[in-house]
Amino acid sequence: MNDHEKGWHIVIVEDEPSLASIIQDYLTQAGMTSEILNEGRHAVERILAVDPDLVVLDVMLPGKDGLTICREVRAVSDVPIILETARVEELDRLLGLELGADDYVCKPFSPRELVARVKAILRRQERLLRQSQAEAQDDDTAAGYLRIDEERWAATYMGKDLSLTRREFQLLALLFKRPGRVFSRAQLVELAFPDDSDVFDRVIDTHVKNIRTKLRKISDEADIIRSVYGVGYSYEEPDLAS
Repeated sequence: MNDHEKGWHIVIVEDEPSLASIIQDYLTQAGMTSEILNEGRHAVERILAVDPDLVVLDVMLPGKDGLTICREVRAVSDVPIILETARVEELDRLLGLELGADDYVCKPFSPRELVARVKAILRRQERLLRQSQAEAQDDDTAAGYLRIDEERWAATYMGKDLSLTRREFQLLALLFKRPGRVFSRAQLVELAFPDDSDVFDRVIDTHVKNIRTKLRKISDEADIIRSVYGVGYSYEEPDLAS
């Protein structure tokens, strides 16, 4: 356990007392503090007041459902959110991710797996923070990884120009801004190409393939765009500590 994990505070929004207690016990064993909210009516206000490091949020809640809570929190806060759902249909998963959730687990799930996902998200957040702080002190710190210059419409990897097309640049820039966030193909069409009426869902796959090809011409290990089966794509931040 490291010092950062000891300071992590998690809000658990779960109306099943036994499950909420189990989650809390596993988080405690992992060195984190947590609190439980057993209904959704006042969850948004409490989450914003506490400003936790992460929220574990059940979709089905009395008072206010989890997707509504997720939407309202995400409108004003970037706090990481993991959704719990017993509804495993793809539409529900996509809806949760489109509302800004960072991850989801399907009931029944392993508490160990949930804790592992919590740690993965929060460690990524810390890594991004360290990277941002390092870049503020020394602009060359992150050289060798992906750089996006929206003013010049230029992208470089390991200091080498990727020579992206306009649409490839727009797509990569959108993914790059939200590391770890999974975007569906429909979202990518809407957000990356709002003015291009001739871009369709499956065209996204072609653009991603072309970007990956250009990245691998520079480095065989440039696997920074992750495919999420049945959902879409996300940008995976290089581990600067490795």
